[in-house]
Amino acid sequence: MTRISDLNADLHCHSVVSDGTLTPEDLAQRAYANGVRLWSLTDHDELGGQERARAAAQAIGMAYVGGVEISVTWMGQTIHIVGLGIDEKNPELLEGLRLTRDGRGKRAQQIADALAQVGIDGAYEGALHFAGNHDLISRTHFARFLVEWGVCRNTETVFQNYLVEGKPGFVPHQWANLEDTVSWIKQAGGVAVIAHPGRYDFTSTQMDQLYERFKDFGGVGIEVITGSHSPDQYQTYGKIAEKYGFMASRGSDFHDPKESHIDLGTLPLLPSNLTPVWSVFH
Repeated sequence: MTRISDLNADLHCHSVVSDGTLTPEDLAQRAYANGVRLWSLTDHDELGGQERARAAAQAIGMAYVGGVEISVTWMGQTIHIVGLGIDEKNPELLEGLRLTRDGRGKRAQQIADALAQVGIDGAYEGALHFAGNHDLISRTHFARFLVEWGVCRNTETVFQNYLVEGKPGFVPHQWANLEDTVSWIKQAGGVAVIAHPGRYDFTSTQMDQLYERFKDFGGVGIEVITGSHSPDQYQTYGKIAEKYGFMASRGSDFHDPKESHIDLGTLPLLPSNLTPVWSVFH
């Protein structure tokens, strides 16, 4: 009998509705071609691609769960919480995401102004060209513009040299708070998952505090197998899941065929000793 942990589930990726470069329909086809049998589109702070993603998945016989990735400010830094199995029409979630998105336009103008001070003009218009949804203009769109402009060879280098704290184009932003975010996801019938915990620049004590507060608020899972983790981190966060009683999630965090390190559906399967987050809804 096939174990539920052996399911090729990819529960984290992005379309043109946020900062990806493929349509929801193209992502569905790509995921299915790569063996994915349970899929979720998790655009940043936006549910506009959900109906298209679900319809495309159903048309090719791939199971689908509604998803979103919400930007959260925790201890002065940005983290991300994925909501899975959500009702994309839930009014509390929709309003929470609207409030979270509202600051993006102002921040984008501030990023462009900061880049202009170091001789990079036209960055706002350039970034907007790459944003399929102008309400969700993000640092990734600025990174793509700077690559096209020849400032850096790839988006990873842009982030390192221009768009992180202490660099010319960095602008801090206050996102949603953790308690509200988990509450919105729960009210929408979903489960909350900490996205790619290995990416956050916290001390071990601060990470423990994050896990504890997240669990107190009703969060249930963490991403263990993700395109943002190294193989060593798969083991590290598998142990964290066991320690805190979290369910484990798996997702490529795919954005673009050229930019992303991991393609949809190509990650290792979840370890069999962990409880998959999809056991809740699959």
